[in-house]
Amino acid sequence: MQSLSAALTLTMTMHLLTVAPAAVLGTFLMLGGKGTRSHRLLGRLYMALMLTTAVISLFIPAAVGPQFIAHLGAIHLLSLVVIYCVPRAYFAARAHNIRAHKAAMMGVYFGGILVAGAFTLAPGRFLNQLLFS
Repeated sequence: MQSLSAALTLTMTMHLLTVAPAAVLGTFLMLGGKGTRSHRLLGRLYMALMLTTAVISLFIPAAVGPQFIAHLGAIHLLSLVVIYCVPRAYFAARAHNIRAHKAAMMGVYFGGILVAGAFTLAPGRFLNQLLFS
């Protein structure tokens, strides 16, 4: 595995420490009951974890594929989707617009957890090297 700076290693660790519980929590929220007090409470925690994850990811340079703006690559577009969708979902829920809330949260889960998670396993990526080397 290539040598990483201490700051980058810390950033990637923080990213993993926020995204891992968010993935579990997001799955639980999608499969569980909706509109309950616990759904609202855990949903806020999930949103905070996903926003934190997305913001942290903007400080991790794209290691695979071209970099478009500074160190940002195509995978960072998923971070922007999350940063857009989380507030959209929150305000939709507050306005009782369940359809918009559900659509935004599906975007967060599928784009921010499943698609981005799949990309992390691509050859040359840190998590791929960590798990398979």
